[in-house]
Amino acid sequence: MKFSLFSHMERTDESQSQQQLYDEFLSLCEMADQGGMTTIWTGEHHGMNFTIAPNPFLNLVDLAHRTKNVRLGTGTVVAPFWNPIKLAGEAAMTDILTDGRLELGIARGAYSFEYERMVDGGIDAWAAGERLREIIPAIRGLWAGDHSHEGKHYSFPKTTSAPKPTTEQGPPVWVAARDINSHEFAVENDCNVQVTPLWQGLEEVEGLMEKFNSACATYDKRPKIMILQHAYIGKTEDELARAAAKLNEFYCYFGAWFKNERPINQGLIQQLTPEDIAAHPFYSAEQIRKDLMIGTSQQVIDRLKHYEDLGYDEFSYWSDSGMTREEKETSLARFIDEVMPAFN
Repeated sequence: MKFSLFSHMERTDESQSQQQLYDEFLSLCEMADQGGMTTIWTGEHHGMNFTIAPNPFLNLVDLAHRTKNVRLGTGTVVAPFWNPIKLAGEAAMTDILTDGRLELGIARGAYSFEYERMVDGGIDAWAAGERLREIIPAIRGLWAGDHSHEGKHYSFPKTTSAPKPTTEQGPPVWVAARDINSHEFAVENDCNVQVTPLWQGLEEVEGLMEKFNSACATYDKRPKIMILQHAYIGKTEDELARAAAKLNEFYCYFGAWFKNERPINQGLIQQLTPEDIAAHPFYSAEQIRKDLMIGTSQQVIDRLKHYEDLGYDEFSYWSDSGMTREEKETSLARFIDEVMPAFN
């Protein structure tokens, strides 16, 4: 099993400035590079100070000048927010500027808040998924050159990506997948798969692998599969309980953004009260402690060994949590120094 870092700038209030968040992001990424992680992933979001990440390509080019070893991935760009010609060209230029280190992850997106603002007339998850399935063959055709496209969502005459990426086939493409149709599309189209279990614990981890295995059997192919999950490595149960409480708060905010019902001011959602957090119908600190990669080094090693046995090729350590910079750096250092050597 290989290990990577997923990080973008997350906050629920203005206690950390955006510059402080970016400095923290750089610190964690430099730790990942120096510690032997294989890839750094960062995402795309718009108009949400909950996750400050408007263009992952900008961040990756900056990281290319600050790191030496890691590959640099979009985890993920949101397909319906892009024209395929623009995406093909920007991805190719990023691949050049990072000396061929780009990994291109693409997703349909998740937040109706963004759909309402980034696509004229809005869009739903089904139509966003259609655009994902249409844009990947289009950008590969553009990389190959002289590609024309007549589809439901995109149409353009013969066009070649300018520039082209560093290799003829372009950077590896990853698809964020949950349902069986997404797994089958990814495998059929020779894309790697990224899955993100949320709150259903090991049952969901195993279920996502079952869908992937089914898709691989259907098409007689097996690309790579990566699992993205929040993690925290602690020394005592009190420390782990505090981490679980902070991650529970994170997921309550994630759920609030997903529902898109609370007032938003200056890009920040109305603060959740302790009563709001306690009343969540299925998130709780106890459940989060059980379901996410939270534990001592040995507990995390044991769980990751099970993931490896299931067939996962890569575990991506998701660092965004609402914790302090010191807490994030301490946990990541423990993961690098105490957990990763068990797999080398």
